[in-house]
Amino acid sequence: MISESLTKALSEQFNAEYYSAYLYEAMSAYADRAGFRGIAHWLYVQAREELEHGTKIFKYLLERGAAPEFSDIKTPPVTFGGIREVFEKVLAHERSVTARINKIADLAASEKDHAAYHFILWYVNEQVEEEADSEDVVNKVTAAGNNAGLLYQLDALMGARS
Repeated sequence: MISESLTKALSEQFNAEYYSAYLYEAMSAYADRAGFRGIAHWLYVQAREELEHGTKIFKYLLERGAAPEFSDIKTPPVTFGGIREVFEKVLAHERSVTARINKIADLAASEKDHAAYHFILWYVNEQVEEEADSEDVVNKVTAAGNNAGLLYQLDALMGARS
């Protein structure tokens, strides 16, 4: 059986993953309305991935005999100051997720819950990729600046994400 403190931390995290999906869908809608359908697609795929992450944690809690705790999911912003701001917010958000995941890993280690620690390590490693991918997009959008041609090339490239 998993401890109450880990149940609470993991429950907060699966709810946070669902918020991430909500946030990325709002960003996707913004990008779509701004005419960047490829970027919208990239963000939509990211939203689906976050839902999978949340569901994986939810199912893990059930496997451990815990009662997952649900919370309200706050409304994400729906307007942004441009595509660069969107991805700066994506990167900042992913960094905050990394901090949350690291705290859960620390908690699992301190409680000597080896199963939970092993489980959360997948997320620790996933966050390395999430931050790197987000930072890469920020760098590309920044390099494109106000060059519409470069932004639309980036948009086409991002639309190929599967």
